[in-house]
Amino acid sequence: MPQSKKTIFIADDDPDFLFQLRFMITKQSYEVITADSQKEAETILEKLKPDLAIFDLMMENEDSGFILSYKLKKKYPEVPVIIITAVSAETGFSFGLGGEEDKKWIRADMYLEKGIPNEQLMLDIKKLLKE
Repeated sequence: MPQSKKTIFIADDDPDFLFQLRFMITKQSYEVITADSQKEAETILEKLKPDLAIFDLMMENEDSGFILSYKLKKKYPEVPVIIITAVSAETGFSFGLGGEEDKKWIRADMYLEKGIPNEQLMLDIKKLLKE
C-alpha cells in the first residue's frame, strides 16, 4: 500500500510567494494547504494537523508567524515549523534561533530568509520531516 502524502501547511500574505511555494512543494509529491492570513491559518489549524508548517513572519501583525508557531506547537509540539521572512531585507534587522533564549520565545524549528534557493528549502523540509 503506498504511503500517504505528507501535508505541508503554508501561511503567507504574499500571493505570488504563496503560489510559487505551493507549486514547488507540490511538485515534490507533498500535499499542500495554504492560508493567506494569520486569521485564516488559525481557523485551518483548528481542524488540521500538518506534518510541517511554513509561516511568514509578518502578515496582519508584525509577529503573525511567531503567534502561529506558538499556537501550533502548543497543540502539536512534534510538528516542525519553519518561519520564513523578508524582514532583514526590508529592515536590515536580523535574528535567528541562535541561543536558548531565542528558542524559548520563537517556537519555530527553523528560521529562513525569503529568497532562499528552492533546492535548499526542499533539503530543509526533508531534514525536518526526517526523510
